[in-house]
Amino acid sequence: MSATATPPATAAQPQPQAWLAAGQQPALPSPPRFDTVEEERLHRKQRLAAGFRLFSRFGFDEGVAGHITARDPEHPDHFWVNPFGMHFGHISVSDLVLVNREGQVVEGGRPVNGAAFAIHSQVHAARPDVMAAAHSHSVHGKAWSSLGRRLDPLTQDSCAFYEDHGLFDDYTGVVLDVEEGRRIAAALGSHKAVILRNHGLLTVGHTVDAAVWWFITMERTCQAQLLAEAAGTPVRIDPDQARLTASQVGGHYIGWLNFQPLYDRIVGEQPDLLD
Repeated sequence: MSATATPPATAAQPQPQAWLAAGQQPALPSPPRFDTVEEERLHRKQRLAAGFRLFSRFGFDEGVAGHITARDPEHPDHFWVNPFGMHFGHISVSDLVLVNREGQVVEGGRPVNGAAFAIHSQVHAARPDVMAAAHSHSVHGKAWSSLGRRLDPLTQDSCAFYEDHGLFDDYTGVVLDVEEGRRIAAALGSHKAVILRNHGLLTVGHTVDAAVWWFITMERTCQAQLLAEAAGTPVRIDPDQARLTASQVGGHYIGWLNFQPLYDRIVGEQPDLLD
């Protein structure tokens, strides 16, 4: 396995080195590249298992609800997902289940949540750029979703989602039909996240790392806006400044980078997740 070069600057992703203090600085880490598909698969599964442990740590579990998926690098119409009914805090690499585009379990000995397949299969099908998708019934995400509104640019962190999240403005019960999954994928569009009205949040990423990080920070963004509106009338960030800040904090690389210290901590505390 070898490391990539630092991602080039674009209008939506400034040079990562711009985050560092002036003067001579070591390079920031970069997402890895892989010599074999087996190495890449293991890497994604390790990140996925860590994502579930972090969801448990942050209290994003709600009984059997919630799922994170990672596209298989060899079979892009297959994805890895949590086994139905297993607590996020107990999931290890060896527990993950591989599902094909028909919803059949092709690797793993446990069933898969029907809602996980209905939603994630359609998101992955509609977005070939997406390597992972995350959804749970987190408290502040589902509270905010009941308002049927997109988030406002109230803080620097919230600007990561400025003009980059959708709203699925409907609710028809538990999502068990792939047609409903297609409608959710359409509401997501080309964005990194979508608010599912009266349901919760869904985030996606070009890496498992980014998808999980976007969910964590979006949940906190919902919490911050709920607190701000409960306390008074929040002051919104000016649209031009919100777009500038989005270009600084909302890029794919920044999403990946923000996950790295969380990964290091959870693996250090719970190394069995790699089993």
